[in-house]
Amino acid sequence: MNLSESDIATIWLTLKLATTVTVLLLIVATPIAWWLAKTRSWLKAPISALVSLPLVLPPTVLGFYLLLAMGPNSAIGKLTQSLGLGTLPFTFWGLVVASMVYSMPFVVQPIQNAIEAIGNRPLEAAATLGAGPVDRFFTVALPLAKPGFMTAWVLGFAHTVGEFGIVLMIGGSIPNETRVVSVQIYDHVESLQYAQAHALSGAMLVFSFVVLLVLYTYQHKRKAIGMTYGQ
Repeated sequence: MNLSESDIATIWLTLKLATTVTVLLLIVATPIAWWLAKTRSWLKAPISALVSLPLVLPPTVLGFYLLLAMGPNSAIGKLTQSLGLGTLPFTFWGLVVASMVYSMPFVVQPIQNAIEAIGNRPLEAAATLGAGPVDRFFTVALPLAKPGFMTAWVLGFAHTVGEFGIVLMIGGSIPNETRVVSVQIYDHVESLQYAQAHALSGAMLVFSFVVLLVLYTYQHKRKAIGMTYGQ
């Protein structure tokens, strides 16, 4: 069961998509997670619900509204067309936007939990020593919240790799542009190419297991170290 050139192309495209989405999500999600961890505003509950919406909303529903939001007649669509970028649906960058929305809670929540676990004391101590907000974030908060960022990276990347419904809604199945691994498997099954579907599915199964194994091993080691120092 060898992978075809088309299968390999979809794997590379999927890895490219997952890497791009994860990097951008870490940049976008970090200030959101920080605000959610620190704020006492009444807006915390509705914004938390909005961020977590992809966890319970069917991907087809989310994909449908994203299609409308990025379509040619929408404000976003008119903006991208005026900039000479065309419309985002059925393009790689359309997949990036949709995947960022869909994977947002898998990145925001681990970072938020890690920041909340730090508490205020380390940051207050750094402030009394003259550290500014930026210094406190990079020299105190970021190192202490490293496990949360690592978990966010792994979950965001893995979740993007495994997406199907939303990428099919937004991107369709355009070779070398929007046809990712999950869509390729669907196409193989639909055309009764079970051997090819099995090869790709097996690769996805191994990948998913390895990702979870790495994540749980890392978390177990962190807990073991914490218990050792706690004793």
